[in-house]
Amino acid sequence: MRSTPSPSTPPTSDHPLGIRRWWALATIALGTSLIIMDATIVNVALPVVIRDLDLTANQAEWMNAIYSLTFAALLLTVGHLGDLRGRRLLFAGGMVVFMLASVLAGSAQGAVVLIGARLLQGIGASAILTTTLSTMNSIFRGRERGIAFAVYGSTIGGMAAVGPLVGGWLATDVSWRWAFWLNIPFGLLVLAGIWRAVPETRDPGADSHFDLLGATLSAIGMGGVVFALIEAATYGWWLQPTGAISPVPIVAVAAVLATVWFFVREVRSRGAGRPAMIDVSLLRLPTLRYGLIAATIVAFGEFGLMFTLPLLLQGTLGYSALGAGWLLVSLAVGAFLISGATPQLTEAIGQRAVVRIGLALEAVAVGGLALTISRTIGTWPLAGWLFVYGLGVGMATAQLSSVIMSEVPPAQGGQASGLQSTVRQLGSALGIAVLGTLLVTSLGAGLQDRLTASGMPSAASQPIVELVRGSAGAGIPALAADPRGAGAAELARDAMVDASRRTAGFAAAALALGLLATIALPKPHRPEDDPHLASE
Repeated sequence: MRSTPSPSTPPTSDHPLGIRRWWALATIALGTSLIIMDATIVNVALPVVIRDLDLTANQAEWMNAIYSLTFAALLLTVGHLGDLRGRRLLFAGGMVVFMLASVLAGSAQGAVVLIGARLLQGIGASAILTTTLSTMNSIFRGRERGIAFAVYGSTIGGMAAVGPLVGGWLATDVSWRWAFWLNIPFGLLVLAGIWRAVPETRDPGADSHFDLLGATLSAIGMGGVVFALIEAATYGWWLQPTGAISPVPIVAVAAVLATVWFFVREVRSRGAGRPAMIDVSLLRLPTLRYGLIAATIVAFGEFGLMFTLPLLLQGTLGYSALGAGWLLVSLAVGAFLISGATPQLTEAIGQRAVVRIGLALEAVAVGGLALTISRTIGTWPLAGWLFVYGLGVGMATAQLSSVIMSEVPPAQGGQASGLQSTVRQLGSALGIAVLGTLLVTSLGAGLQDRLTASGMPSAASQPIVELVRGSAGAGIPALAADPRGAGAAELARDAMVDASRRTAGFAAAALALGLLATIALPKPHRPEDDPHLASE
């Protein structure tokens, strides 16, 4: 493997890497785009997968959440490993695991195998994301760094635009299984790019010992929180429907204790000169500290909404998977178009202002959806709100990543990118768990109230409620196809619309809270004042 002279002296325009660093950026962007595209493809295909494999709502939540959960639980670990053993090596290893898991997911015949494959995908994706961000932070400086993050964001935006459309087409005309198998040819391109263009970087000051206990504690903490939120709807917060004690509070307490122990141990280990996974003193950097808070809240709203919206479109509003894909393209087109103007906006008004405007657009668009969603809403109003939402995503996401990393020394990029990616994935897993549970709970309660008001006996209504609630609304078309269930299907669609309004409103509130969190970000630096952005 070829390596840079030192990650602490990143290449400039006259560095021996030359144009190779831009090919490295293309490889990094494509590798990260596969992670993004995989999530968007699966979201659009989700109702089809639910029907094909007869998944319950709980299993559907886990199919998405286990990916984000594993992602979040391992990001600190793989960031630490990348600093120690080399980020290029871990990038390649993560891509191989991601590809193998994609083959397994596409071949799944049941929920257990599919969820297990998604877990393995999360392991590979965690290695890809952490190593790509820290590598970018190491090989780009000066104004090239701003350009690199803009290219990175626009490429991801373009792939996000392709994802829903491709996913809808595959689920409608081919097979949802190709939503996973498609990762193989693109993954091979990424591996070729890693071999030819990506330099090896690592933290020369990192301790050579791996912090196994720290990795275990962080995984228990992250995993336990999301497990409790997802399974609370099944087991109850305190008692199960059978009267037995629920495992949820036990797991939640264990997760909190593990997280506290992890941070206490990391601080003490650093102070005593022993191996540690992260340098907690990095959190003293205000851009990193407050940026992480904002990123967590924003990911909560964004990913939670993207989990629930396709269920509404296909289960209630009559869209096919392909139709939902075309509609969601408007979101990604907005993100892609604005990303080209983001560098100029950043130069004119500063990164913090760009992030704030982006988050404001996101909150307004999702709030608009919450207010206008109805059984009769047309395609163009939906596309308009999603386009505005995409503009916000394009402005906020990449620039927030850049702000978070702006004060981090390049040698510690693995730790900082691990922290950033961890909170984002934790936020997305929590968003799927909380908003998914809110949608299902509201749907079940609303449908039960409507069936009761219509005079249907409880014995007859209960199976209908369980069908609709258990499938997260994906079973409504099947209910409508039965002449005996046509009336109940109409009530179920009304309940789904109300539940979706409530869920979208909650997501909009989360995004508004994320906007408030950016108030604490330091004042934007002019490029000439920022050591990471100034010309070399």
